[in-house]
Amino acid sequence: MTKSGRDSYKDELTSLASHNEQIVCIEADLGGKNHPFQQQHPDRFFNFGIAELAGIDMAAGLAEAGYVPFFSTFASFAALRASESIKLTMGYMGKNVKVVAAYGGVSGGWFGTTHHALEDIAVLQSFQNIRIACPYGERETRRVIQEAASSEEPYYIRLSRNDVFDSLLREEEASCREMIVEGEHRNGLSRLCLVSVGEQATELCQRIIQEDDSIAHAHLCYIDIQSLKSYTEQLTALSHRFLVVEEHRATGSTASYLALLLPKYEIYSHDCGEQWPIYGGTHTEVLTFLGFGYETLKQQIQDILGGTADDF
Repeated sequence: MTKSGRDSYKDELTSLASHNEQIVCIEADLGGKNHPFQQQHPDRFFNFGIAELAGIDMAAGLAEAGYVPFFSTFASFAALRASESIKLTMGYMGKNVKVVAAYGGVSGGWFGTTHHALEDIAVLQSFQNIRIACPYGERETRRVIQEAASSEEPYYIRLSRNDVFDSLLREEEASCREMIVEGEHRNGLSRLCLVSVGEQATELCQRIIQEDDSIAHAHLCYIDIQSLKSYTEQLTALSHRFLVVEEHRATGSTASYLALLLPKYEIYSHDCGEQWPIYGGTHTEVLTFLGFGYETLKQQIQDILGGTADDF
């Protein structure tokens, strides 16, 4: 059975720790009952409670001592409450800390705005030298955790809550830093290339290209500025017009950075707008309220290309 990104993280980290005694798992009151890492490696599992900033600082100390700490909490608390510690310990000092931020976007649903994270990527992008990954599905999540564990770079890994998706096909030995392209036109540029970041966005783009094969799709897992720079040549070989789909605000989004990197190209954004959710709901209901979804994406594509949504 396919696991959610959050469960995939726990399972993969537990497995990796069996072969690497330096891996440490730290939770900030999000571990839940029966955490597999706690069951198999109790001496390397710590729950620091609601102390995100202190947790990052302690993780930095463990990294200085040669450990590989994975620190997990809500994305909103990691990027906002602990931002100063992330900036100084991971960005400035480059400590080998891996932040695994669950409940990215509005996947918290009923938890409300306090637990939503539509600004986290903008915050993390402003700190240099931190890898940022937004994996899609179980296989990609597991591979990102493997890559993070074997790297000495600081990481911010954005996950959802309980959503379950099948990852896109990737070569067995290929890094998740490599862009996945679907619908590439061999005889010329596509009239539009969708660029997906994160689970909900990638799922939407998959649905669109199944209905319109004139549109290309580029899936990005790593979206830190260095990774985005590495994609530019490949992206510009696909189209001159891009629509970035990302569960985030427009400000500080992947679309905004691609617009800076590709000033001569058309860059559009399908994002979560400028509104605050005014009521609780499921993940999908909150996204719909914010204007992020299949129907609004389809209409936006038609607005960009000309025509009507019925042209699909």
